Amino acid sequence: MIKALKARWFQKYRTMKYPLAPPPPVPDRFHGMPLVQSDRCRKDCDACIQACPVQALERIPGSPLILTDLGRCIFCGACEAACPSGAIFRDKDYRLSTDKRDDLIVSQERQLPLACGMSGELHRLLGRSLKLRQVSAGGCNACEADVNVLGTLAWDLGRFGIQFVASPRHADGMLVTGPVTRNMASALKDTYDAIPAPKIVIVTGACAISGGLFRGQPECNDGLHGIPVDLYIPGCPPHPLTILDGLLRLIRRLPPDADPSTTTAAKR
Repeated sequence: MIKALKARWFQKYRTMKYPLAPPPPVPDRFHGMPLVQSDRCRKDCDACIQACPVQALERIPGSPLILTDLGRCIFCGACEAACPSGAIFRDKDYRLSTDKRDDLIVSQERQLPLACGMSGELHRLLGRSLKLRQVSAGGCNACEADVNVLGTLAWDLGRFGIQFVASPRHADGMLVTGPVTRNMASALKDTYDAIPAPKIVIVTGACAISGGLFRGQPECNDGLHGIPVDLYIPGCPPHPLTILDGLLRLIRRLPPDADPSTTTAAKR
């Protein structure tokens, strides 16, 4: 115990000051949102669409404009590598969370509207103390690992009043990861039903939103369906900073100067 106390004293205060200070830098290997620059894209070329392993890209007929479905995208970079004209760029913006599924379909001309968060009575009840039940519905553990990172000393999710609890009966909502396998579908629904109203639902990662790499397989339900969703956090897996940003937007804890309505990537 003495050694542990000495080590903690030596480490000093290590929790990041974000969002009251600039966020920690994302690593060089961070893959942000892929967007196609229509002025450089060739109408007769669909190399990026063919290279995408999850069919996240779609061209508008007769147009150089290509739509990107961030709810399907696994941020692998295959489209960027396949593009012969270098028309695809990837931004370092970590802010990707939205309130609606359709808002995740973006292009260079169609901006990504960021989540607005709770409103009215729901925010009054849950905005200062939010308890979540995390459900891994058949995930690979990547999204689950990045969610767990938020509970470490450097991130300290609890300082915002957000905690993960063991029982859905003690929760205000649930955070879902994984493609929702058929064996987990009923357990997920039971968890949702056990959470007292009012309640919120957060889907995290491409698998929970659309099925991800497992989309179309008979063993899974292609993400969460049949349950209303309040927050979508795309990625494969989402960076911990992306998850934290989404949660802070949900409870409206970001300062106004750090809370623009759209991402910088969509404005380019």
